[in-house]
Amino acid sequence: MDLLRSLPIGLYLEQPQTWLHKLDPRVKFFWLMSFLTTYVFANNLWRVLLVVLLILITLIARIPRRVWQQQMGWLLILCFFVLAIAAISPDGLGIKYQPRLPASEAVLTAKPNSNTSKTVTPLPAKKQQNYSYVLFEKGAVKITRRSLDLAISLSTILFTVIYSTNLYLLTTAPEEITAGIESLMQPLRRFKLPVTELTLTLTLSLRFIPLVLEEVQNLIRSIMTRAINWKKLGFKGTVKVWLLVAERLLENLLLRAEQMANAMMVRGFTSPNEHQVKWHDLRLKKRDLLAIAILILFWGVRLAIGTEI
Repeated sequence: MDLLRSLPIGLYLEQPQTWLHKLDPRVKFFWLMSFLTTYVFANNLWRVLLVVLLILITLIARIPRRVWQQQMGWLLILCFFVLAIAAISPDGLGIKYQPRLPASEAVLTAKPNSNTSKTVTPLPAKKQQNYSYVLFEKGAVKITRRSLDLAISLSTILFTVIYSTNLYLLTTAPEEITAGIESLMQPLRRFKLPVTELTLTLTLSLRFIPLVLEEVQNLIRSIMTRAINWKKLGFKGTVKVWLLVAERLLENLLLRAEQMANAMMVRGFTSPNEHQVKWHDLRLKKRDLLAIAILILFWGVRLAIGTEI
């Protein structure tokens, strides 16, 4: 069991270097924020298009199949189950659904009463059968238009949020992320905010993710090698063992954090004024300008066809 390979969430892919790797981190950050915000007040057509666009970007970027196959596969399976469960769940409208027109055609074709001056004109048969709120009903399973709309919305949002963030972390080094965010946060220095400290903390947190996975992996392996009989331990014994494991995990993580802090202090990371680090020389190139132009077109299409009516 190797968590670093089976669950490569939030890890950076160093090789091969795709065209997504070469884009400016600030441009990729704006693309990520666009993916995370355009589905707000959007119709389901746009939300499905976001899912398709993320899959196409992954394929066009020529990211190795071994990297995205397992992540995308499990995520698509999860989204499919969310879609299925939400579609057959109650839609939240506590009303009894009934046809808009009487079931008997005799009512529509009947002559009006002499006491009333209004006439009843029957609608064409085609228009009577166009609309149906209940799309599928068999036994206890009922799919309505609202439940299907909610199911598509939930499943697509789940895929977009998780996979767009993972794709950004997969193709952007932690140092590039912090350099881009620090560049975008420069105006906040006027308000005396510690921009450098915040970006350095973000870098350390991103670098700390593999360490957490490694510690969890080592503890799980240590438990598996002891061949514990969980049935004899019972519920209380099992809870006690896992509490000890959680305590040991916390101690190991605090020890790693203390080691990182001591290493930084030895190398002079005491304050941003005494130790300045230039992560990357951020410059917009032709491919970055092209990505910005496509982003503007992306938002134009969103406003044209993606707005919920």
